[in-house]
Amino acid sequence: MANNYSQITIQAIFAVKYREHFILKNWRDRLHQYIAGTIDSKGGKTLAVGGWKDHVHALFGMPVITSIAYFIGTLKSNSSRWVNDQNFVKGHFEWQKGYGAFSYSKDQRDVLIKYIMNQETHHQGISFKEEFISLLNDFEIEFDSKYLFKFFD
Repeated sequence: MANNYSQITIQAIFAVKYREHFILKNWRDRLHQYIAGTIDSKGGKTLAVGGWKDHVHALFGMPVITSIAYFIGTLKSNSSRWVNDQNFVKGHFEWQKGYGAFSYSKDQRDVLIKYIMNQETHHQGISFKEEFISLLNDFEIEFDSKYLFKFFD
């Protein structure tokens, strides 16, 4: 019997909707752990989940049985429902529409894991907008700025 084999490493980035719903330090790690658990339970392999006040980075091995759009959509919907169930924010928590998804080789993983797990320090010197646009440019992804996230710098 034939099987499917792959090694696809994806860094997904998605952002919080509405400025007043920042991801606060007192529950940020629990959110990252929840997203990691969702990745693993849906057939992915969590490598790192981190982020800052207004966005999340998830680095994972992509399962071969699903699309990137569906997989990231599942991460976003499950985690936003969890945040709301936990009553971490006043009002309703949502992620902005869209995401960034970037592929990496296996030998880039260690550097990426350190980068993702060090977001708090990283963002003392660069805004999320600068970070995201830099990634788009590094990966030579054409974009129209009117379709980017709404950044809260």
